[in-house]
Order: sequence, then C-alpha cells, then structure tokens
Amino acid sequence: MANTVKWLSAHTVKLTDLTDAALIRKALDMLALRIDGKAAAANTVARKRAVFYGALRYAVELRLIDAHPMDFVQWSAPKSTEEVDRRSVISPPQALTLLTAVSSKSPRLVAFFACLYYSALRPAEALHLREEEGELPEDGWGVLRLTGSTQHVGENWGDDSTDMREDRELKHRAKTATRIVPAPPILVRALRWHLAEFGAGSDGRLFVRQGYGGGPLSKETYSRVWRQARKDALTPTQQRSPLGKVPYQLRHAAVSLWLNAGVPATQVAEWAGHSVHVLLKVYAKCIDGQDEAARRRIAEALEAL
Repeated sequence: MANTVKWLSAHTVKLTDLTDAALIRKALDMLALRIDGKAAAANTVARKRAVFYGALRYAVELRLIDAHPMDFVQWSAPKSTEEVDRRSVISPPQALTLLTAVSSKSPRLVAFFACLYYSALRPAEALHLREEEGELPEDGWGVLRLTGSTQHVGENWGDDSTDMREDRELKHRAKTATRIVPAPPILVRALRWHLAEFGAGSDGRLFVRQGYGGGPLSKETYSRVWRQARKDALTPTQQRSPLGKVPYQLRHAAVSLWLNAGVPATQVAEWAGHSVHVLLKVYAKCIDGQDEAARRRIAEALEAL
C-alpha cells in the first residue's frame, strides 16, 4: 500500500493546479500520444479528451474548481479520417477467392466471414449471432435478426473476470433494440452448411471456439485465419496494399457494394446500422461511377437548352 501511495503522489497533481493553462495543454498533448510515444489515432484522442473533459466538468459540479479549465485553452485535436479508403474495398470475385482460401485453413470460419461480407455485419455482431435469429430457407433470400454484439474487452473489465468477452446491445441502439438485415442466397447456403457441419454452441451461437468448452470465437483466432487466407489468396502487390487488410473491411465492402448497386442510402443505412449522414460521410468515395453518371445528366441538361 505504501508503494502505491508513493507512486500516486509522484504521478498526480492537485486538482487546483489544473487551473494552469500550460498544464492543461500538456495533458492534452499527452492524450494525443500512445504509450510508445507515437501519435495516437484521432478517434482514440477524441475519446480520451471526452473522458478528461467530463471528469473536470464533474469537478466543477462539485465546486472543487470554479470553472472548466479546458474552456480557456486553444487546442486542436488531430483530424479524424473517417472516410473508407477505396483501395481497401474488395470486389465480389476477390471476396469469393478469399473465402475459398479461408475454407482451406478453417472451414468453420467461412460462414463467419461471409456474414461480414454479404450482410455487412460487424465482427462483434456475427459473434453474437444465434441459430434462432436467422431465417434460412432452402431457396432464395433469408433474414438475420441481430439482437446484440459480443465485444472483446480487457481482462477483468467484462462481466466475468475470467472472460475477455462481453455481450452488449447493438452499437448506438437501446438494449432491447434489434436490426433486421437481408441474407442473400449465397450467405443462406453458407449458414445452412455451417449448421449442418458444425451445429451451434450450447447457447445457440453460430460461431464458437473449437474445443475448450466452446464459447465465442476470439478475435486473435479469426484475425490469424484472415491473415493466412489473405496471404494465400492475394498477389504480393495486393498483400502490401490496404486491400481487405482486416476482417472489418469486409463490412465496408458490403456497404460499398449496396451503394454502388443503387440501393437507396436510407435503406443501406438501416441495414448497416448507420445514420444516413454517417453513411454518406464514411462511404462517399467508395461509390463508383457517380462522376460519370453526374456528367451524363449535366450533358443531357445542357443539350435540352
């Protein structure tokens, strides 16, 4: 206990010292760095700044300081690049090639990655998916009813200190909210095959660990398989590029495909679990052919004059 108190005394400042603008600026600059001293991601910086701001706002509420010190400091956070890099978006033929490579490495993960690409599920949503949440007819389109997500959390941060996964609500949704997404025939077939071949977990989950008593797949497992499949399926040049670098980019590719196919943005946003504003902001540069179509419409308008 004495060592802990000593460490805290050496690494903390008095709350009243935070009225010093220079100290606040130094703290904000530190939030913009990773532990190794390199620049942190813009979203990470924004999240840390929000927590810092909230803590100081609570201090003002308790009358421990007279005013919020960050309101008097001019500090610009790193800009966030929210747009999806078009170079990372895989095409339908490339998706099939990658899924084929996955099947040779870990057949039980084919349907998992197919959910990300064909129905734009987030990995955490696919990990939470249960057998009863899918309508999978023998022919034609099916439906997936998403009810939550299974997040990977740090050790001792979850509901169970022995498990690094935690079931939560869908992103930006109420705890009881659901989201319905279409499952094209190719995904329906993959899911039906998966259930026939591997079945579901004891709690109905479609994608569980092999052995070790089941339980949701670990992020390390599916990420490792994806890296191996990418190495087998892509050329050396493609491997060095951002193309399908991480599994989450399968979701980006799905949303981009829907937009390019002409599905209204409002419908795509509903299926993907986005607002229309965020959807168009993030995926604007992944909508191919818009420039050509716009020029054609302008040309037709000018010819009509």
